[in-house]
Amino acid sequence: MNEQSPHTPSRRKVLRTTAAAAGTGLGIGALGSVTAEAAAAAPAEAPSTAAAAPRRKGATMAGVPFAGRSTVRVGLIGLGNRGGSMIGLYLALPWVRVVAVCDPVREKAERAAAKVVAAGQPAPAVYTHGEDDYENLCARSDVDFVHVATPWDSHFPIARAAMLAGKHVGVECPVAMRLDELWELVDLSEQTRRHCMQLENCCYGRNEMRVLRMAHAGKFGRLLHGAGAYNHDLRALMFSPTYYEGPWRRRWHTQLRGDLYPNHGFGPVANYMDVNRGDRAVSISSFGTPALGLAEYREEHMPPGDPSWKESYIGSDRTISLVQTAKGRVIRLEHDVSTPHPYSRINSLGGTRGVFEDYPERIYLEPDHKDDRWGDFAAYAGEFDHWLWKEHANPPGGHGGMDYIMVYRLMQCMQLGLPPDFDVYDAATWTAPVPLSNASIKANGAPQEIPDFTRGEWRKARSGVDSVKPA
Repeated sequence: MNEQSPHTPSRRKVLRTTAAAAGTGLGIGALGSVTAEAAAAAPAEAPSTAAAAPRRKGATMAGVPFAGRSTVRVGLIGLGNRGGSMIGLYLALPWVRVVAVCDPVREKAERAAAKVVAAGQPAPAVYTHGEDDYENLCARSDVDFVHVATPWDSHFPIARAAMLAGKHVGVECPVAMRLDELWELVDLSEQTRRHCMQLENCCYGRNEMRVLRMAHAGKFGRLLHGAGAYNHDLRALMFSPTYYEGPWRRRWHTQLRGDLYPNHGFGPVANYMDVNRGDRAVSISSFGTPALGLAEYREEHMPPGDPSWKESYIGSDRTISLVQTAKGRVIRLEHDVSTPHPYSRINSLGGTRGVFEDYPERIYLEPDHKDDRWGDFAAYAGEFDHWLWKEHANPPGGHGGMDYIMVYRLMQCMQLGLPPDFDVYDAATWTAPVPLSNASIKANGAPQEIPDFTRGEWRKARSGVDSVKPA
C-alpha cells in the first residue's frame, strides 16, 4: 500500500455506510452553494438550503492538460460485465499498454490477463487478494491511468486511492453516491493535480455528438430545453444469479429513493448547453412513483426461499427530475429500470429554431422543415458528424461503438498532452442528481440546490466534447 494513500474501507463497509446515509438524506445537509452572480442570473429564486461551498484547496483543473507520453499505461479495476468488455478496447490502441488488472474474483482477473497476452502485450500484474487489493495496483509506479468498473459503493474509495497515489482515474457511472464524496473528489483532483473523470460513454454516441455540433452551430437557435433518461428494463438482469457479482445493484432499490443513474441522460444534454462552460445547473426538483415493479417481478419469477424475498423495495419505479440552469433553461431527467419499457435515453434538445428527439431519431428545424412534418436526421450527418465518427465510421466494441470512441479519445488526450473532454466538475455535476433527487423526493419535490463544483469557473467558455481534431 502506498504510504500516501490512507486505508480506504472495503466494499462491504462502504455499502453499510452508504445505506445508513440513504436513511438520513445521504449527507444532503452539506450542500455547496450557488454564487451570488449565478443566483442573480437564474430566472427564479434559487433554493437557500445549502451551506457555503467548501474553500478551494488547490487550483482549478478546468482546462488542465495531461502530461503527454508516448505510451499510456493502464490499470483496470473491476473485470465483470463492464470492465471485462472494456479491456479489449484499450488493447486495440497501439500506444496503450495494459500493465495491471484487479478483481476479487480470480477467474475474472485471469481471464482479463489472458486477453492482454493474446493481444501480444506482456502479461499484466494481477491483483486478486481481497476487496482492498486495488490499493496495491494504484500504488504501482508504472500506471498512468486507472479505469474503475466496480459496484457503485466502491467507486469513491477507489477513485480517491488512485488520485492519492498520483494516478489519473476514470470511473464508470456514477462517480460516487454522496454529495460529500463528490466534493472530496473535486478537492482531491485539485490538490493532487490528477484528473478524475466520469466515463460517460453516451456523450460519445454518434447522435449525441451530431446534435452537439448542430447546437454549437446555432441550428437550434437559442437553446431552451432538453431531456435525457435511463429507461432500461433491468428486472431480469437484477434478479439473475449470474449477471451481476451478487445482488448489489438490486439492493440499491432498498436503500435510496431517487435517480440512481442520471449520467447517461444528463451528460449529453449538459454538453449541448455548455454546462460548466458558460452555463451551469442551479437546482433540481424530483418526483417519484411508488416502488411496485421489482416486487411484482419477484412474485412472478423468483422461487420461495430466494434471498430476494427478504428485500423491501423503496426506490421509485420512475423518477422524473427537472433541472434548471443559470440561464433559465430546463433539463428533464428520467430513470426507470423496474418496469417494462423499450430502451430509451430520450436524448432531446429544443430551441427557438426547432427540436431534436431520439428513440426514434427525428428532427424539425426552421427553415429546413415545414408543415409540422419531422425531417430526416441522417441528412445532417455529412456536415455535422463529429470528426471522431468520420475517422472511425465503424468502431469496434459495444453500445454502437461509443465505448471505443470514448476510450480512443481519452487515450489520445493522454498521449498528446491535451485536456480531457470532461473533468471532475462534470463528473460531480452529472452525478449530483443521485443524492439530490433523493432529498427532493423526501421534501415532496422541493428544489434542491446543485452545488457549483467549479467555484465560479463555469462562467468561462472552454472546449469540451465538441473538440477540434488534433493536427
